[in-house]
Amino acid sequence: MPISIHVHSRAARPAAGTDAAVRACFDELHEIDRLFSPFRTDSDVSRVQRGELSIDDADPRVATVAEACRSAEEATGGLFSARWRGVFDPTGYVKGWAVENSARRHLAPLVENDIAAGINAGGDMQLFSAPDSDWRWNVGITDPRTPGALLATLDVRDGAVATSGTGERGAHIIDPRSGEAATGVLSATVVADSLASADVWATAAVVAGFDDRRWIADSLTRTGLVLAADGRVSRWIDGVTVEATGTS
Repeated sequence: MPISIHVHSRAARPAAGTDAAVRACFDELHEIDRLFSPFRTDSDVSRVQRGELSIDDADPRVATVAEACRSAEEATGGLFSARWRGVFDPTGYVKGWAVENSARRHLAPLVENDIAAGINAGGDMQLFSAPDSDWRWNVGITDPRTPGALLATLDVRDGAVATSGTGERGAHIIDPRSGEAATGVLSATVVADSLASADVWATAAVVAGFDDRRWIADSLTRTGLVLAADGRVSRWIDGVTVEATGTS
């Protein structure tokens, strides 16, 4: 997937160390891919799936992710699961977790000298702004029904934005409770402090479907937007639905 890093500087040139931090961030993401990609036969996850390696004997980060996935399944009431096919498959979690961790480790310190730094991984973002700046990230939520069109825009100072859905990639999200594709939601965008969390809840929103909003109050998300396949739109702020009628 396309991944981009953006640093906004106070000066004409970024502060010393910026290039090294960006390279380190990308290097860490490549390392995580080596461990977790189910498309690589030599990854730890692929070896776990084939029964050649136990989670406890794999890289310690695999056990960390496995425990986080277990917690996410419990928190979402089964709307998210890394084991619905009977094998460990953390692909629905590990991208957000990896991007957030690498960004916090390598990009967040940059705002001590620069204005803002952020990473965008296939539309999922972890964003940082200097405490003494008035910088805001203007994030557009694309309308999957119309190329180039926006459903809404968000102003984010610090935090994470994750989008999941069927509008652009088709019915690739599976309801782990039934094993069937979740098709009632075209797009779900979630804003939270953590990209790992936002990614999980965006997936949960798609699986729950447009009319089930019981999960919102327990999700600890800041705000979000869900677009149903029939064009209805639901928005919430701090767990409270502010609009759930009409079409867009």
